[in-house]
Amino acid sequence: MLTRRELIAGSVCGAPMLAAAARRPNIVFMFTDDQRWDSMGCAGHPFLKTPNMDRIAREGAMFTNSFVTTPLCSPSRASFLTGRYVHAHGVQGNGPMYNQVSHQLVTWPRLLHDAGYETGYVGKWHMGNDDMPRPGFDRWVSFKGQGVYEDPPMNIDGKPVNQSGYMTDLISRYAAEFLRKKRSQPFALYVGHKAVHGPFTPAERHRNLYSAEPLPKRPNTRDTLEGKPAVTRDVPEQKKQQTQKQKQKQGSGGSGEELIRNQLRALLAVDESIGEVFKALEETGQLDNTLVVFTSDNGYFWGEHGLGDKRWSYEESIRVPLVMRYPKLIKAGTKIEHEALNIDMAPTMLELGGASAPKNLHGRSLVPAFGGKAKEWRKSFLSEYFEETGYQRQPSWQCARTPRWKYTHYTELEGMDELYDIQADPYEMKNLIRDSAARGALKEMQGELARLLKQTA
Repeated sequence: MLTRRELIAGSVCGAPMLAAAARRPNIVFMFTDDQRWDSMGCAGHPFLKTPNMDRIAREGAMFTNSFVTTPLCSPSRASFLTGRYVHAHGVQGNGPMYNQVSHQLVTWPRLLHDAGYETGYVGKWHMGNDDMPRPGFDRWVSFKGQGVYEDPPMNIDGKPVNQSGYMTDLISRYAAEFLRKKRSQPFALYVGHKAVHGPFTPAERHRNLYSAEPLPKRPNTRDTLEGKPAVTRDVPEQKKQQTQKQKQKQGSGGSGEELIRNQLRALLAVDESIGEVFKALEETGQLDNTLVVFTSDNGYFWGEHGLGDKRWSYEESIRVPLVMRYPKLIKAGTKIEHEALNIDMAPTMLELGGASAPKNLHGRSLVPAFGGKAKEWRKSFLSEYFEETGYQRQPSWQCARTPRWKYTHYTELEGMDELYDIQADPYEMKNLIRDSAARGALKEMQGELARLLKQTA
């Protein structure tokens, strides 16, 4: 890896190295917690207004097939940062047992920092509940675990500070402050919003919006669950979890449609935060020299297959929004259909930042896709989930997905695997695992899953 001195002085390659260093973009990477891929105006939501998310897509690219490799907060966040699958980086779930692991991760901001970038982290870290600064960040603004929406205690560069205000607005303020700082080197800012995670508390100014608009319902909210024994099976913790869910419904998150409306309301402050990022970049003359990225750490069920939360391999859980703006490489209004994964972020940022990527990355750079030059792309990908204590309703699984087929293997359950033709059945209603006409596809997908697991071991 090139050192900062080598990049600045050009001691390795002379003038070409200086030119390459001068071209390195700033990076602003922003993401939400539990935001579905279709909850943006530019993704076709019928009434949600997200003008700043839409601006990224309008002036840059919208990835129409973007996925996470594990639909759970902490594991997905570690994959975004490291470019590696969960079974490799070791952050398999949420909880304090991952404090130490998350201090040891080799992340792309850390590598860019070593290559001469000034780096900042603002927002929810949530790999363990430790809020102390992680390696590779010059600026650190975070909080313990999930944090709270109102008047949160925060950690500013290693020191506890009690704050007044709404969490999303505070994150926005600290992000804009970092962007406005005068500096001579490129910067990389990583912004992790608490929104739109439970308890789904919107800002007071948005609290009563969207009260009358009819919510869209996907056809699989009426799924009979025939052919989904993993979903319908009895589990020892089922009664306990149902009691917990009833308690949650009585909390500030609301129940049913009100929960969904509060998620949408909470997104409005996030969109405003993106607007503040645009404003800071414009005022400092850095906008067109900055890669702006917006995505989410996993999807969320709004009743599809009778489910809430995430953690399953169905599309609503693993599919996420992804928009990027960088006019030097991305033409305005670009739609990119290539499957993009959270593990692709690290190699993408490292390539653009001129830093060497570790050889053990599982993702691939999205840069060739920016200009339509990615002739050879992945034809399948792996996603996975490891059962957590207290969440026995969601079993461990491994999933292989191609543009046509999705095969899910429940690693601890017998006879409950699922196979879907997602071209003919995009809502995953008919499990073809025992369909004689799909035997060839099943064998092929079982082989593909084995290949992906071996390739990423």
